[in-house]
Amino acid sequence: MKNQCKIWTSISAVSIMSVIVKPALAADAAKPGLPQLDVTTWPSQIFWLIVLFAVGYVIMSRIVTPRIGTVLEERRKRLDDDLAKAREASEDAAKIRAGYEETLEIARTEAAAFAKDAAVKATQSVEAANAKLSKKLATKAQAAEAKLAKARAEAMENLNAVAVDAAIAATQHLTGIKATKAQAEKTVKSLAKTITPQESN
Repeated sequence: MKNQCKIWTSISAVSIMSVIVKPALAADAAKPGLPQLDVTTWPSQIFWLIVLFAVGYVIMSRIVTPRIGTVLEERRKRLDDDLAKAREASEDAAKIRAGYEETLEIARTEAAAFAKDAAVKATQSVEAANAKLSKKLATKAQAAEAKLAKARAEAMENLNAVAVDAAIAATQHLTGIKATKAQAEKTVKSLAKTITPQESN
């Protein structure tokens, strides 16, 4: 930056000198030879060179260079701010992405746990319903078997009574002897014992 300021100072001094010195050179153009080599004009040339250099240096150092430095500093600060903002935005984006991934993972875990829970509850509900239905069916089956056994017992009693009466009537009809009820029941029971194994076979 300092080198640039020096270059601009030198260029400005040369430009100002050319503007001021040009009329003097035009006036001396009528003289023979090079005016720069005229020893009588050297003191004035050196004086004006020093004055113009000093003026150009003051202008460059007090006005131009500070402004250029200010512009460059502002640009540097702006670039630093932009870089800082970009870095912050990148960090925020990384944090947001990490939070999103963490939330997504939690949601997946909760969804899997909920699905597993629901499956277990559904299985338990089905098993409970099956157990209840089985118990109900078993109760109904037992009740039906009890009714069937009772009906069978009543039927057997009625059948025994009919068989006893039939045996008494048949004995009296065939032999003319009236058998007692006890004898008829004994005969029917003995016949029933001999018939039942054959039916079961």
